[in-house]
Amino acid sequence: MGVFVFLPLVLPLSAWPVARLAELHLHPRTATRLLTAVATVMALCSTLCLALLMVVGTAQLPGNPLPDGWSDAEVRAAVPHDEIAGKAAIPALVLVLAVCARTLWRHRRVAQRARRALAALPGRSVVVLPEEKPYAYALPGGRRDRVVVTTALLRGLTSPERRALFAHERAHLTAAHHRHLLAVRLAARANPFLRPLRTTVVYTTERWADEDAARSVGNRTVVARAIGKAALLSGGGPVPAFTGFAAFASAGPVPRRVAALLRPAPAARSWPSVFTSVGLAAWGAAVGTLVSAMSSANSAVTMVLILHAATPL
Repeated sequence: MGVFVFLPLVLPLSAWPVARLAELHLHPRTATRLLTAVATVMALCSTLCLALLMVVGTAQLPGNPLPDGWSDAEVRAAVPHDEIAGKAAIPALVLVLAVCARTLWRHRRVAQRARRALAALPGRSVVVLPEEKPYAYALPGGRRDRVVVTTALLRGLTSPERRALFAHERAHLTAAHHRHLLAVRLAARANPFLRPLRTTVVYTTERWADEDAARSVGNRTVVARAIGKAALLSGGGPVPAFTGFAAFASAGPVPRRVAALLRPAPAARSWPSVFTSVGLAAWGAAVGTLVSAMSSANSAVTMVLILHAATPL
């Protein structure tokens, strides 16, 4: 395997330029899908890398639970500096698995709590809560999707702005933005180098919903005004409940979202030209992702062959 086994751990750094450029120059839908795919693949590859290093690391433990043949010198020689890398990979892999499991558990718990809290309330697709804290969010999953909004927020918006609000939240549900957000959240937990991609996807999902709402309402200025008013009403504070889901005018820098809506709609091309800065960054991230996947596959196949040869029949 050689040094190639370490590449998936550091190659996520190659995706940093595209995160910023995609946020500025790509259509939000394209940026969200591209960055989610890159983050997911790179996170899986880095986790596989840790698993392969862990196999080597267990060979140095007393009472090794793995087959005795896997402790042979030939197996350890497959990884440079196996004494350090192998031992470090064991707690790292345990930490990654524990943190990802905790993230999934918390996400599921929050969703269940939200659905139970709303189960007895009227409204099939829209729930209006009589609260003085202005906020709105989209609650996916279960037997039905719901948009939750408080009376305090609705009072502060005009009728067209309310339509923009509901269009924005329904866009989150229609495009299943919660899946993109969960995927990049898990990816960032698996490899901290992927955190910039998670931050960007949180923003681009909001911009994607903004653009869908503008197309649905037919007036970009109304959507921009609704976002600005909602941000002022909420005071920039967090949504007080069920913060695992996208919330209107709470995720991403609001002034940038408003400014984007006051400009013409972004071009909806699926992939940027290679002769632009964002195109070069996107292709660089794609190449980095491909190299990461190939390194992981090569290391996995090599390790399987070595372990098979070292395992007594």
